[in-house]
Amino acid sequence: MSSKNELVEVDYRTEWARNPMRKPFIEKVVINIAVGQSGEKLQNAKSVLEALTGRKAVLLRAKKSIKEWDIRKKQTIAVKVTLRGKEAEEILKRTLVPFDKRILKSAFDNYGNFSFGIDEHIKIPGMKYDPAIGIFGMDVCVRVVRPGMRVKTRKSKKSAIPKSHYVSKKETMYFMKNIFGAELVDVMEERFY
Repeated sequence: MSSKNELVEVDYRTEWARNPMRKPFIEKVVINIAVGQSGEKLQNAKSVLEALTGRKAVLLRAKKSIKEWDIRKKQTIAVKVTLRGKEAEEILKRTLVPFDKRILKSAFDNYGNFSFGIDEHIKIPGMKYDPAIGIFGMDVCVRVVRPGMRVKTRKSKKSAIPKSHYVSKKETMYFMKNIFGAELVDVMEERFY
């Protein structure tokens, strides 16, 4: 007999094979560097993101003024890049390398999203240290959805999506574990080789 706290491993592959509209995929990967100030440091962060992804980065503005941090409303303080399709999968594989393809279980939410942070961009394969630019940390946010989720956000004839069509936390974890080969852990421990 299994207890209530024990997770039962469900084989989602049979469900995905039976109904292709149930098979999740990575909709997008958003990489964000929040600098907190405009100027040369923000431009350096923008160049790091563009070198990492090969895409043009977008500057983000502050929504409100925060006096303690010297941030004014509508001041550019961060930079981000959104990737979709095969590029998103490739960049996700590259950004998981510094963690040995490990993801914290607590990084997943109930709607098929997960996020993790990288403290130094030079840990990503293919990135070199440049003393003129410096070192930047970044957040990587991933959205996993099923086919048909576009109905909720398209311009014309929007429609509600039932709760059963969202990707659950367990299914997203299964997807990352079995499709991407990621290891799901409770505590991220430093590995030295």
